[in-house]
Amino acid sequence: MKPIIYWAGDSTVKQNDITSFPQSGIGQGFSLYIKKGIFIDNRAENGRSTKSFIEEGILDTISRDIKEGDFLFIQFGHNDEKPDAERHTEAFGSYQENLKTYIKTATDKGAYPVLITSLYRRLFQEDGKTLIEGTHENYPEAMIAVGKECQVPVIDLCTLSKALIEKNGPEISKRWFLHVPAGRYANFPDGKSDNSHLTYEGCVVFSGLIAAELRKLGGVYAEILLPLNEEKENPALLID
Repeated sequence: MKPIIYWAGDSTVKQNDITSFPQSGIGQGFSLYIKKGIFIDNRAENGRSTKSFIEEGILDTISRDIKEGDFLFIQFGHNDEKPDAERHTEAFGSYQENLKTYIKTATDKGAYPVLITSLYRRLFQEDGKTLIEGTHENYPEAMIAVGKECQVPVIDLCTLSKALIEKNGPEISKRWFLHVPAGRYANFPDGKSDNSHLTYEGCVVFSGLIAAELRKLGGVYAEILLPLNEEKENPALLID
């Protein structure tokens, strides 16, 4: 039986539909990199943190369905930073404890958890070349520490995406994020300038970073991927 890839996360990961077009989540783009017959079950939802995803029972639905040999991709951080009581967690505290709950949900069923740090926000400094530091505070570092403690793979998308955005600069990277003019899309009649959420091109580019890191891990993580070389894996790498 082919494995199922479950995603737990927020709006940067979510499977969007026509009601939010052209907004797209990383889980959508990732489908282009996996072998035929491997299904993606994307449970990510807008605005969720590690805390609210658990308290609303969404993780319970994954626990009910996930089985041996499946994968659980876990990406949170954007909303754990938020101050409201429903979502906020402390990076080196409740956030880490919650991540361990996600890991246990997978390992208890014989599935493979993968931690993924948050996509970097496209916020350039005045020089137009480098991004503002620390837009995710210390949540990425906290996730990396949990991965080391629990011996679970961590894909540091935060660092990787920051480097790729800076390499390509403000104009090219603008295409990857939800910058749309007024009057073009029915879902955004007044336009949108959003440096956190993605277009379909963006979700393909950044999910390619994840695919490349999974390939480096080898074993079961590489076995789910199409046999591509580095250039084909991420079209953004062709841009100098």
